[in-house]
Amino acid sequence: MTDGLVWEQRPVLRRPLLIAAFSGWNDAGDAATGAADWLIRQSDPRRIASIEPDEHLDYQSHRPLVELVNGVTRAITWPANDCFVVTFGERDVVVLRGIEPNMRWKSFCNAVLAVASETGCEMVVTLGALLGDVPHTRAVRVTGTASDPQLINGLELTRSQYQGPTGIVGVLHDACRAGGLRSASLWAPVPHYVATPPNPPATRALLERVAQLAELPLDLHGLDQLVDLWRVQVDHAIRDNDEVTDYVRELEGRVDAEDASERGIVLGGHPAGGGSVPNADDLAAEVERFLREQDGEG
Repeated sequence: MTDGLVWEQRPVLRRPLLIAAFSGWNDAGDAATGAADWLIRQSDPRRIASIEPDEHLDYQSHRPLVELVNGVTRAITWPANDCFVVTFGERDVVVLRGIEPNMRWKSFCNAVLAVASETGCEMVVTLGALLGDVPHTRAVRVTGTASDPQLINGLELTRSQYQGPTGIVGVLHDACRAGGLRSASLWAPVPHYVATPPNPPATRALLERVAQLAELPLDLHGLDQLVDLWRVQVDHAIRDNDEVTDYVRELEGRVDAEDASERGIVLGGHPAGGGSVPNADDLAAEVERFLREQDGEG
């Protein structure tokens, strides 16, 4: 066991890459872990390794769960950072679905890099999601960074300009760079006024980019229906609130103006900011209340 890494099996894989997503700070709307969960569900997953929670997690922040087995035996389920192998076409994918560690981040990254090295992964792809001033009515624009500039150009990614505090996703991406392992970090924005999980549009956008980057034959049509339903629910949630609908139109104007600018088109008459911005907490509370009511009716 190295850096808290416990192996269950060490398979020989075909053209593997490692995809990692972590709940917590890096996972607005559960969009990133939602993408990892979707990948794991698509085939018969094999768990090959896990990172010991004692080494990296604070159990007061991530408490284990007590469950009854057959109504009698009490069993403890510990929070986990597990690595699964799933197969898509001619390629094997190692999916790390986990929790952002509370401590010993460098050691944690060493464990992840050990999995990548032992399984012969050609690349590490980290997934993340963040809250942003984006409308729910427009396509999700994935940003990203990569160790190889050709990856960014080939995928037509919008290079992230973020500077500031980072999470385990940013640290792991940097550890890959320092270790000489090709890596890419993909991020999807989630509307701050509807941060309640899940967020199918952001999850789908991340998966689409992963499919392009790794040349994976992912069938995302099933997610399309969830995206449409989610947008309809949010539309219903805000339709009677003039302040919120006006704000969404303003965000739409900004996005449309940016898209037109990239194509060399000048738009006129669109709202370009300057209006009153509703309180973010009030927006989120309004939408979340509606979505909870919808779940109660289902």
